Amino acid sequence: MLTLPLIVFTITAALGLYLASYILRGRFAPWSLSPVHAFLGLVGLALLLTPIVQGWMPQRLLIGAGLLVTAALLGLVLAVFHVRQKMPPRGLVLVHAGAATTGFVTLLSQVFF
Repeated sequence: MLTLPLIVFTITAALGLYLASYILRGRFAPWSLSPVHAFLGLVGLALLLTPIVQGWMPQRLLIGAGLLVTAALLGLVLAVFHVRQKMPPRGLVLVHAGAATTGFVTLLSQVFF
């Protein structure tokens, strides 16, 4: 039940690493990939929240979903910086990536353990 969201989040994470590499080097991330990253993240969240709404709620799944929702909200803050053509703080990028990575690993632990 978590296979498809994990596939989508894996692709989203790869794009996120690519985008973060620009920001961490002090350069603007490519405009074309930011909306794709955001869209895939939202699709992954929708696929993840479907089993939760249907009543399948192991604690690790809820924790992972909460972390990924937090990462999505931080991503919106990063998008505001992007739209205003200002460099976001590197710390914010790292917190966004950390929340997303921790949420993703939590979901993986639900599948494999």
